[in-house]
Amino acid sequence: MRCLSIVWVVVGMWGLQAAWADPPPAKPASTGLDLTADVQLIYRVVACGGTGPLPVALFKGDATREAKLKPIIERHCQDLAPYVEKFRTTFFDQARAWYLERLPKTLPSTIVYPFGGGDLISALVPFPDATEITTISLELAGDPRHLTELTPVELEKHLHSYRKGIGALILVGSNSSLNLSGQQRNAIPSQLSSHLLGLATAGYELVGARYFTLEDTGAIHYLEKAEIEADAKAGKSLRGNWKSPVFAQSFANVELQFKKPGDATVRTHRHIAWNLGDDYLKAHPAVLRHLEAKGKVTMMTKGASYLLWMRAFSTIRKYLLTNMAWMLSDSTGIPPTHARPAGLVQETFGHFEGPIVVEVEGTVEDTDTRALWKKSSRPAPFRFGYVDKNGHKHVLFTHPK
Repeated sequence: MRCLSIVWVVVGMWGLQAAWADPPPAKPASTGLDLTADVQLIYRVVACGGTGPLPVALFKGDATREAKLKPIIERHCQDLAPYVEKFRTTFFDQARAWYLERLPKTLPSTIVYPFGGGDLISALVPFPDATEITTISLELAGDPRHLTELTPVELEKHLHSYRKGIGALILVGSNSSLNLSGQQRNAIPSQLSSHLLGLATAGYELVGARYFTLEDTGAIHYLEKAEIEADAKAGKSLRGNWKSPVFAQSFANVELQFKKPGDATVRTHRHIAWNLGDDYLKAHPAVLRHLEAKGKVTMMTKGASYLLWMRAFSTIRKYLLTNMAWMLSDSTGIPPTHARPAGLVQETFGHFEGPIVVEVEGTVEDTDTRALWKKSSRPAPFRFGYVDKNGHKHVLFTHPK
């Protein structure tokens, strides 16, 4: 018995020591594959950002290739230039001044923009002090690594397709679902390029780029080189009638870091490819966990196909209502049908006499939204997102009392 007691004492002491031992070191947070150089090439060539010489990596030491590519890129940027300048004048000069006169001075610098496919540019206009902007849409960001592999003929073709697809956004600040879906098939990562065009138009320079996934908790996991290289299959469409991408799923979500020249403040934009319908969010709630962790945020949406009016998008609508510090939208934002019961107030600008999407015409949300604009409205001097069914511009502010 004495020997048995000794054994138990030894075992007990070992267990006590094990309990006191330091826990194993935590797995280091992923830092991800740095793809800044690849994305900077797209920023310069496709988004026409910066005025420096074209990166020599594009030419691969081939003088003939260089001689062919330079005029193609020059013509592309010349074709974009007048539209970019008009956008700057209309939105960054005139519209921004209008916003700054009316927006609260103490808004959170974190912006959440659901249904914001390719539209970083529209978030940069009213929120120049934003330090973090999250756009969410059905479109995957795209693979930035293959621009140098395109022949001059291929590059010219895909730049033309990009200009054609980006036209509505740079002309009136709103793109079509047809364009956004089709861009998933372009050899140029059009979703990423659209966001980069926003940075270039606003005068920001790109300083960082990584791709990521969301853990079940909503935490960000930056993708390492081995993970990206192992993902060789083309990604999947997030909606049945949306075109499937020609690139891997690893390139769905991108993080861009950017700053103003001469300013040390580094700002972050994340684009998350996600279906915001109720059924998809029930099965894949990670994006909600990610957004909820941000707390109260500034929000915006526009051109959102009136999805926030619909029962099938009640989950994302509830998130917006619960976490809103302040929201900018067109009529596709939160309708008064749902804003009033949540204790929110709404301010209208311009005119709204009915939606351009016939599927929601005649709904309670339609009736309530028309009534809201009839009560009181001030002028809207520029277009923001959709016009109404009679071509009227309009803007909506939604916020707590």
